[in-house]
Amino acid sequence: MYKVLAVIPHYNHSGTICNVVQQFLSLGLPVLVVDDGSMPEHQAILQTLQNQQDVSVYFRSQNGGKGAAMKSGFKCATEMGFDYVIQADADGQHHLADVKIMLEKMQKNPTALICGRPIYGDDAPKSRLYGRKITNFWNAIHTHSFDIKDGMCGFRLYPLKPLQNLLNNEPLGDRMDFDVEILVKAHWYQIPFIWVDTPVRYELGGISHFRAWADNWLISKMHTKLFFSMLVRWFTGKPL
Repeated sequence: MYKVLAVIPHYNHSGTICNVVQQFLSLGLPVLVVDDGSMPEHQAILQTLQNQQDVSVYFRSQNGGKGAAMKSGFKCATEMGFDYVIQADADGQHHLADVKIMLEKMQKNPTALICGRPIYGDDAPKSRLYGRKITNFWNAIHTHSFDIKDGMCGFRLYPLKPLQNLLNNEPLGDRMDFDVEILVKAHWYQIPFIWVDTPVRYELGGISHFRAWADNWLISKMHTKLFFSMLVRWFTGKPL
C-alpha cells in the first residue's frame, strides 16, 4: 500500500546505470535517476533510459555532489507523492536483491530508516575499511550509542514523512559527507534504525568518485561540526 521510489544519484556511470535501473524495475519499483551534471555522452544514455516505463531522470544543471543529488531526489519524490525512497549507488556495487528484505521490514516498521550494513569481501580497498572504522567511532560519540552500525553505505530505505522535519530544518552535506551526516541527525530526531546485512562488491577497474583528500577533509570537518553540535544538544537536554 506504500508508494516506494528508487532514487539513484548518478555522475558519469553510464556503463553500469542501465543494469542498476533494470534490477529495480524487475523488483517492481519505479526509478528516478538524478544526474549530477554528467558529461554529455553519459547524459545521452540517460535520455534513452527515461523512455522506459516507470523510469524518470532529473538532470541537475551542474555537479554538486552525491548529497546534493540525493536532496534533489527527496524533493522530487515528495512532489511525486511517494512515501519512501530507496537509495542505491549507480556503480552497481550494492546487492539489490536485498531490497526485498528492506521492503518486508518496512511493512512492519513504517517509520524506520532501514540501512544496509555492508559485508565486504577481499576486493574492498583497505583505505575504505579503515575510514569506515574511524567514521563509525565518531558516530558513536555523536549519538552516545552504537546504533549506527555503518555510516557510509549508501544503500538505504528512507521514510519520507518522518524524515521531512529533518530535511526542512537541518543543513546536510552536499558531497560524500551526506551519507554520514543524515544518519547522525536522523538519530538526533529519534528516527529508529533497522539494519540489513548486505554484501558490497568492488569491481576491478570500477569507477569511484570518492576524492581521497577533498572528501576525507570534508568528512573531517563534518565530524568536527557534529561533535560541537552534539555538545550543545547534550548540555541543553536535546535527544542524541
